Order: sequence, then C-alpha cells, then structure tokens
Amino acid sequence: MALETPGTNPIRYNGFARLLHWLMAALVLGLAALGFYMVTLTYYDPWYRTAPDLHRSFGVISFILVTVRWLWRKKQPPPAMSGSLKPMEKLAAHWVHHLLYGLLFILPISGYFITTAKGDAVNVFGLFTIPAIFTQQPIANLEDIAGFIHLGLAVCLLTLVALHIAGGLKHHFIDKDDTLTRML
Repeated sequence: MALETPGTNPIRYNGFARLLHWLMAALVLGLAALGFYMVTLTYYDPWYRTAPDLHRSFGVISFILVTVRWLWRKKQPPPAMSGSLKPMEKLAAHWVHHLLYGLLFILPISGYFITTAKGDAVNVFGLFTIPAIFTQQPIANLEDIAGFIHLGLAVCLLTLVALHIAGGLKHHFIDKDDTLTRML
C-alpha cells in the first residue's frame, strides 16, 4: 500500500484513500440498514436498546473517518478524471462527491442532536462519551426536528450513493473506461 507523494495527481487512488472509501461505504450501508431496522423495534425487543447504541457509536466512527478522509483528500489530490468523460459527467461527479462529503458530515451531527436533545451524552462503545451541548435549557422538540432532518438526510445520502454506484457501473460496463477500477 505505497502512498503517493503529497501534491501529485496519480492515475489511481492510493491504498489509504481506497481503504477509507470502502470503510465508509460499509459504514454508510451498515448504518442505513441498522437505522431502518431499529425504528421497527418494539420496547420489548432485545435489540431495542442495543441497536441505537451501536448506531450512535458507528455514527461517531463514520464522522471521524469522513474527517480523516477529507483531510487526506486535501493533502493527497484525487486522480484526474478520465479524459473520456463528457463535461456534464464531470460536473455531475464533482457535485455528487461534494454532496456526499457534506451529507457524511451533517448526518452524524443531526444524529448527535437526536441523542443529546434531552441532555444525554453520546456513549461510544463504552470507551468515551461526547457530552450534550444543551444541558441547561433544552430546545423544545429538538429530538423530533433532528430526527426528521436525520431521516431526510439519510434518504438523500442513500440516493446519492445509488447514483455514485450507478455512475461507476455505467463507466465500467458501458463506457469501458477506468473510472471504477481506479478505486478497486
């Protein structure tokens, strides 16, 4: 997993960038599945307390990883886009990536506000806690508002992930260019 010299623009993503990409992909899909599953649980279900705890903990991990990934991308520019891409495809790829990063930052923050709305801290795998900001004067309905925003952002993120996957598959199977293989 050799790393490129900072500031260069390689043909493929380096090993660390690929690792972060696939870890984030697994986390996003896992968090989405767990999130949609846990809202179906009843009070007496054994996963009723465990699922949200895992969701919050992995959400914090995803926030840390997206921060590392963003910082790495600033230090290590991504490979240039394929010359076979049409201008509209380049623009779409540019905006989808920016929106993905934005949602990957904002989604855990909205989740944090769901948990901390009543003054509770976020416990991360029992290793450490992230304290609540609003402990003295809670904001009315913050949990519900943050929950509504969190769900909407999750749906937007999953839609963009689907577009991202479809774009990679289109480039690989229809255009037969190297867009997808640069991240494999």
